Amino acid sequence: MAAPPHIVALPYPGRGHINPMLNLCRLILASRPDATVSFLVTQEWLTLLAATPTTTTLPPNFAFHTFPNVIPSEIGRGKDFPAFYRAVLANLEAPVEDLLGRLPPPRPAVIVYDTYMTWVVGLGARRNIPVASFYTMSATVFSIFHHSHLIFQRSQIGDKEEEENLVDYIPGVPPLRVTDLPTPIHGKGNEVLPHALEAIQLVPKAQYLLFTSVYELESQVIDTLRQTIPTKIYSLGLAIPSLNPTLDDDKPHYLQWLDAQPQHSVLYISQGSFLSVSKAQFDQIVGGVSRAGVRFLWVGRGEEDRLQERCGGRGIVVPWCDQLKVLSHPSVGAFWSHCGWNSTKECAFAGLPMLTFPIFWDQVTNSKMVVEDWGFGVRVKKGDDSLVGEDEIAEVVLRVMDSGSPEAKERRRRAKEVQEICKSASGVGGSSHGDVMAFIRDICEC
Repeated sequence: MAAPPHIVALPYPGRGHINPMLNLCRLILASRPDATVSFLVTQEWLTLLAATPTTTTLPPNFAFHTFPNVIPSEIGRGKDFPAFYRAVLANLEAPVEDLLGRLPPPRPAVIVYDTYMTWVVGLGARRNIPVASFYTMSATVFSIFHHSHLIFQRSQIGDKEEEENLVDYIPGVPPLRVTDLPTPIHGKGNEVLPHALEAIQLVPKAQYLLFTSVYELESQVIDTLRQTIPTKIYSLGLAIPSLNPTLDDDKPHYLQWLDAQPQHSVLYISQGSFLSVSKAQFDQIVGGVSRAGVRFLWVGRGEEDRLQERCGGRGIVVPWCDQLKVLSHPSVGAFWSHCGWNSTKECAFAGLPMLTFPIFWDQVTNSKMVVEDWGFGVRVKKGDDSLVGEDEIAEVVLRVMDSGSPEAKERRRRAKEVQEICKSASGVGGSSHGDVMAFIRDICEC
């Protein structure tokens, strides 16, 4: 067997990027237990991660290494996302390169870097270390950015009259509307679009491209990318947390509450860890869920008291929860989500219907995939910024939570079908398991 590899992991400093990188490292170490992982984060992020229960289960051959806080704080970074991203691009390279030179041996076999950390490609070349571009969004979204020149050639982006026009010319990507494209292409976030496009354009200079997706769910787009990009491409599966059983004595109160609820009766609501809806929209969501009268478990993100007061005794509000355990609980009947890729994957793994309420970046594209391509979701919010009223919200919530209608039964059946695809891919002999083993084999042979 080849010498045990030393893998350096460098995530983009945001919760939605760090978590899948952590899960990828767990996946690699489970397949190659003699490997070592050096996980590079800011000093602030090490403190934040130390307070997360999931980091206590990391194996001894996994080590965090820190560099100084030379970027804005994680707290409130959503208030000026472009400035935060520019700081990541401008300020991190020097301290990371210094830290790389001080890591314990052996010499790294690969640097697994978040695709949006563009300067790592040059760093790997200078250090003569292979780099693996780790893309924390779907292969479909990657392909849309990779082929964005086709969109700009054919569409008048920003023209209201063209928003519903069909984009059916991206190789391997099922047809979608302009409003289903990632928001930097047609609106919100377009000030960082040049940086995002540069990140995608640099991928062919990396030795490997890693997707956290299941091949069977995006086979056409992955096959097309493999034919057009010289970089070796691997579809490593969902890269979500391990679902470890919880002893009754250790169960948090929200899991105990779920234990007492009827099967499929609870709507789980979480709008993610980064950007929020407007106050006006938030009030309409609260009013709509309250009017629907369904049981709920709601991640409040600082609004716990107000939510509990507004929505009464039909549910509970928490500041944080173990999302995968909640989604996998038999009492939960559906997931109201912003459609971040991590949440979308966890919902697919749990086999639940989804109510989609995207806000930013890839979320609108993920929403379209869940609703139209995979068939286990219903849109609450369309691709624009119009206010969704509480009457409409109440109607959609009731429609999804009604387990007796033919439409709801078909949606639940499709969710279970997608769940089986995901589980089969991750098992021994499955497509995801095979790509994980192939990636480990390839980096050991370099």
